[in-house]
Amino acid sequence: MKHIILRIGAVLALALASVPPALARQEVVIGIGTQNTTTNTVTGGVVLKEMKLIEKYLPTTGKYKDIDFKLDWQNFTSGPPITNGMMAKKLQIGMMGDYPLLVNGATGQAQPGNETQLVAIIAYNAFGSGNGVVVHKDSPYYELADLKGKLISVPFGSAAHGMVLQAMQSRGWKDDYWNLVSQSPEVGTTNLQEKKIEAHADFVPFADLLPYRGFARKIFDGAETKVPTFHGVVVRKDFAAEYPEVVVAYIKALVEANTWVRTNPAAASAKIEEWTKIEKEVAYLYLGPGGIHTLDPTIKPRWLDTIKTGHEVLTRLNRVKPLDINAWVNENYVRQAYKELKLDYDAQKQTLANYDVSGTDALCKTPITRPKEAGEVWLDGAPIAAYSSPACTLAAIHKAQGENKKVKVAYLNDKTLGIKLFADKAFYAVNASDPRKPQIVPFLLKKDAQAEATAIGGKLATYPEALAAAGL
Repeated sequence: MKHIILRIGAVLALALASVPPALARQEVVIGIGTQNTTTNTVTGGVVLKEMKLIEKYLPTTGKYKDIDFKLDWQNFTSGPPITNGMMAKKLQIGMMGDYPLLVNGATGQAQPGNETQLVAIIAYNAFGSGNGVVVHKDSPYYELADLKGKLISVPFGSAAHGMVLQAMQSRGWKDDYWNLVSQSPEVGTTNLQEKKIEAHADFVPFADLLPYRGFARKIFDGAETKVPTFHGVVVRKDFAAEYPEVVVAYIKALVEANTWVRTNPAAASAKIEEWTKIEKEVAYLYLGPGGIHTLDPTIKPRWLDTIKTGHEVLTRLNRVKPLDINAWVNENYVRQAYKELKLDYDAQKQTLANYDVSGTDALCKTPITRPKEAGEVWLDGAPIAAYSSPACTLAAIHKAQGENKKVKVAYLNDKTLGIKLFADKAFYAVNASDPRKPQIVPFLLKKDAQAEATAIGGKLATYPEALAAAGL
């Protein structure tokens, strides 16, 4: 009997050993490095994670039919640690700003076998807005030149660091013009609030988040450099070569996330706040209609020119290795994603259009035909309402306040820089000589408002003063 049992066991073992390999499933872990609190990366990261959009598009046929993909989401506060993770083969996909991106590409090319490729863009501002420099709200400083010899912090290696270096070089300032130290967004925020530093330079959304939270004032915006800024997606070249359909799936998910935000930006901003703890009012500033950043995955030639400019800046400081941009950029995956989604990649690549504020001004009873002059008011418990001009926007706020309605936030557009801003953080040029039709022009920077006030024969005004003029 014992021999019979042993023989049966041997037969079973032989049978199990002969199971076709195709029946055995393989697990492939995909490490994805995100920056959840960097608002213009959310559609490439936390939105995909929370809405499980990548899973929707992952391939399941052909060579993928016996593969189980496991998404390993790893969140960071800046780009450089993501590059470290990619070089260590712990991350296969990462997202970061323009300066960290070029360092990522150069670092990978310097380590054969660890090369990365730029495969898509998440969001951009064609003139550089998103990065900025803030001071404490009580600071006497209003321009970069005021900070000579002062202690300024910035996350080294970040897009904001690149902006600061670019601003210095374009002005002919030496490296010791100010005392520049490296601090993360969290540390820089605390030190600025406690007045341990004179200024803090940072990337999206901190240069607007800190003023929104009430203790800082922005004195420089990246738009003043006129050099585009963007966040993009890089993948390990070996991973993309082995699993190209997975990279395409990621980009298709990114496109859907972008559409989700644009379809209902107020609701999307509320979910983004829930997931990232960045206030919805700030998320909307960036991603809402006419927002500071445009969601667009296409890789435009001017973004590559930005990479070249940034590489030159860092090369002069001996802070970066050589980068073969042509070998680094790979549009094949984003083109394929657009093709499968039946979208026109080449047409999208040619445009810089964002979606704009539109509709009819409920107070002034006029259609909104000039989006860059429009404003929006977000009342507590009510949908966001759009208005046709700064004067009508402020008049609507004045009216709401008179009716004891709480204004959560209001948005206007800077005339000089062309960027969306918080109405209560702006400076104004006001000419109220005709109380029925006051001229009210908003600006981020005090110097721009003063120049406009002189030009229109008016005066420099604060937010309360502008509100009073609109309510006449």
